[in-house]
Amino acid sequence: MAVNTELQGTSYALPEPYEVSREAIAAFARATQSHDAAHTDPQAARALGYADVVAPPTFAVIPAQRAEARYISLPEAGIDFSRVVHGSEQFSYTRPIVAGDVLSAVCHVDGLREAGGHAMITTRTEIADAHAAPVVTVTSTIVVRGGDDD
Repeated sequence: MAVNTELQGTSYALPEPYEVSREAIAAFARATQSHDAAHTDPQAARALGYADVVAPPTFAVIPAQRAEARYISLPEAGIDFSRVVHGSEQFSYTRPIVAGDVLSAVCHVDGLREAGGHAMITTRTEIADAHAAPVVTVTSTIVVRGGDDD
């Protein structure tokens, strides 16, 4: 089954908000080898003006990919995840993510086209806080490699 280009323009929201914890931020900082004390020490973060520990800049990928997965995992999307290659990821912040944030995320399928037997999909995930104030926009492009029989 080929990627369904008719899903361009659709949106997919997380069913439940993503609650940002100190532990999640610390684990992500360790995984990405980000050693800034503001990621693990509340006092260091407060000294920099944050309400609590602050997430590394790419932390937004967690709620973004969870919302994006709601689209990618749809059988009617026609996406074989074993054939997906990461193309690009961009983060446009309104403000940093901190522990205690409760984030909603809505993934928008902005671009979907086929080229050279492959599908290129661009999504834009809008992440907002519990007051619906924008926090970050994550724009991602993935490539779904075409098969030998496509």
